[in-house]
Amino acid sequence: MNLILWRHAEAEDHASSDLARQLTPRGRKQAQGIAKWLKPRVGDDAIFLASPATRTIQTAEAFGDRYRVVDALAPGNGAQAVLDATGWPDGIGETVVVIGHQPTLGRVAALLMTGHEAEWSIKKSGVWWFQSRTRGSDGQTVLRAVITPDLL
Repeated sequence: MNLILWRHAEAEDHASSDLARQLTPRGRKQAQGIAKWLKPRVGDDAIFLASPATRTIQTAEAFGDRYRVVDALAPGNGAQAVLDATGWPDGIGETVVVIGHQPTLGRVAALLMTGHEAEWSIKKSGVWWFQSRTRGSDGQTVLRAVITPDLL
């Protein structure tokens, strides 16, 4: 399974509620840049899961309308909720892209890399790409890529 963690792009600071915050013009450019980078790298069967927050949905829409909104990815939910929603390590699909929030995505990255949750930071519209694999009888996690909009 490929698990791609994609933090939402830059959003406005204030709105009627946290879930209603929208992307800024800069955020829309960030999301479009990452979507352009992802498109040739993920197959047509990739599953996109987005938090119910407006800013994550707008980030996902940079890739197209192939996303599902999943309440378990809402701000404040834990790392294990993200992994459960994706079916990690076997997966609900060969490639699952999660569009979510800090600090949760950073905690997922730390858990996958070290086996323990920690306060790791993922930049806005940043992507961390993990792969699960089996070697012999051992399950392994491989970090395939980390990319941020400023590197594109």
